[in-house]
Amino acid sequence: MKLIRRHWTIRARLTVVYGALFFLAGAVLLVANYWLVAKRLETVNIPLKGEIITAIENITNSPIEEKQRYREAYLKAQQEFRDETLETMLTQGGIALGGVGVMAVWLGWLTAGRALRPVKRMTETAKRVADRSLHERIGLTGPHDELRELGDTFDAMLERLDRAFDGQRRFVGNASHELRTPLAINRTLIEVALGRPGVCGEMRQLGETLLEVNARNERLIEGLLTLARSEATPTSVERVDLADIASHALEQVGTSSVHVRSTLDPAPTTGDPVMLERLAFNLVQNAVRYNTDGGWVSVRTHNGDGTVRLTVTNTGPVVPSYEIPRLFEPFRRLSDRVGSARGAGLGLSIVQSVARAHGGTVHATPHAGGGLTVQVTLPAS
Repeated sequence: MKLIRRHWTIRARLTVVYGALFFLAGAVLLVANYWLVAKRLETVNIPLKGEIITAIENITNSPIEEKQRYREAYLKAQQEFRDETLETMLTQGGIALGGVGVMAVWLGWLTAGRALRPVKRMTETAKRVADRSLHERIGLTGPHDELRELGDTFDAMLERLDRAFDGQRRFVGNASHELRTPLAINRTLIEVALGRPGVCGEMRQLGETLLEVNARNERLIEGLLTLARSEATPTSVERVDLADIASHALEQVGTSSVHVRSTLDPAPTTGDPVMLERLAFNLVQNAVRYNTDGGWVSVRTHNGDGTVRLTVTNTGPVVPSYEIPRLFEPFRRLSDRVGSARGAGLGLSIVQSVARAHGGTVHATPHAGGGLTVQVTLPAS
């Protein structure tokens, strides 16, 4: 019973409490009326009818035994009248209480739903906010009661969070943009120095190492800039096909080291073509980069139930299920989380941000034998 009550909604609980209180109050009222009527009937004589009236008219001429018989009949009839009256009141009152109680419970259900409607709006807004839609607001109207105050407080909190996240995104974007220039200057100076005649072998090796480090920093800055852009609402929305985007991503990523299997069914959706292309590119690039020798990559697009899906599966190292949520955090990797030369650890973070900005989701599961299956679900156009 406790388990059932635990899964009841607040609306159901309020209805049950309201119905129980109504039936309890009705039962108390019925018992009180029963007691008052019973007390009243003890002091009220019943109206005389039929043979009782005739007996009273002739009682003066009747013998004592006849008088006693009519007296007993009168008292019996009076008691039967009282009992029948109380029983009728109790029975009919109980039926009326049941009928009115059912109607009261139904009205209580409707009233509870109407009273909790602002809470439902808050819940829906909170769900959308959980998907990074911090621009959402509840905007409750009506009387300034406790629910209105709660809704306004929630809106004020969302406003502050929205400004904080916008400031953070602007900072990351501006910082990334400003850091690209000195890195480009460093790369140019190193290349010019290495191009001079008479550079010794040690100096050339040092320069190549510096170029590699500079290139890694450039990839990191580019990834941060892309991540900051991907978290914003798409400004350029067009009708695109995930199949075409996935095909273009396969052409961009070098897949000569692995075997590629693709099933690209039409999957029309709407969104920013550049960001969706980056999403597909990151998925395919990660599938190829974190693979094994002689492994394979499977890319599939399909649609159904009002959504389109891009699924990328690859072979590779075994991925524990508890590690999967961390893979979508920035700068997170499996074994070489820091200092990896294969990437900045922003690939799946960008994928998740782009999917959320387009109203979609990303779901990853370990693949049997090693590797990962990542599925992106977006609304169909």
